[in-house]
Amino acid sequence: RRCGVMLLGRPIRLLAAAFLFLGAVALGGCQILNKGSFGAFKRSLNTKAHGYQIVADPTGTAPTKFVERFEVQPGDCSASHGWSDCANDRERSELSGDRENDRGRDYWYGWSLYVPVDTPNVCPTKTALAQFHQTGAPPAFMFQNRCGGLWIDRNFGATTDIRSIIKPADLRGRWHRVAVHARWSAEKDGFFKVYVNDDLKWAFNGRTNTRGRIYFKYGIYRTWLSYYKRAKGVDQVPAQIVYYANVRRAQTRAGLRPPSPK
Repeated sequence: RRCGVMLLGRPIRLLAAAFLFLGAVALGGCQILNKGSFGAFKRSLNTKAHGYQIVADPTGTAPTKFVERFEVQPGDCSASHGWSDCANDRERSELSGDRENDRGRDYWYGWSLYVPVDTPNVCPTKTALAQFHQTGAPPAFMFQNRCGGLWIDRNFGATTDIRSIIKPADLRGRWHRVAVHARWSAEKDGFFKVYVNDDLKWAFNGRTNTRGRIYFKYGIYRTWLSYYKRAKGVDQVPAQIVYYANVRRAQTRAGLRPPSPK
């Protein structure tokens, strides 16, 4: 029988899923990735099979049966639409969402993150694990694996504020649930609140959007590879693997909970 895959809150056929997610692995017949009110995602500047896969939870402790596995190996860079990661000292494996988050509206976002114990930290190279990007403009907010731990970076083209939200000693080897409540606005009524494992870690009030529409990206995005190479005296940055589960957008915090298994 044909396998319908539920991705991003709407059913599409496996062939379409393969087009959107090159390298996704089908396990056990059918999979369900219900991403709430998110629209379509596509791979960003990386189409290698190892870069993105849907796999059975290898930890036994994820909030969903299937999880998303991202991997970046040395040399995983590409170019598209006038931009080249290779020419700009970058490598990545990310999914990029639709440009569909309107100004003046509130949204809840959530995802669970697992960094394996043996995934190296590549400081001083900067590794982003999620981004709220703007169309035609720099990212607004980035979640950085900054020399250990997880940090929230208010960016807009240059870091204006960066705060620790998961300590280096706590990040690897366990699942963490990240939730964001945001209002996208170019005025003072905007806000961006970050929760980790149900605890409020950072709250910003003010302008959250300077240009275009906001869209969500997640995976592994590493910048300034040359910093690590010079610091370590090597010619490449080691591979990294990160897992994500229950990536969702909703109008309420309760809507971020994993859907009940059928």
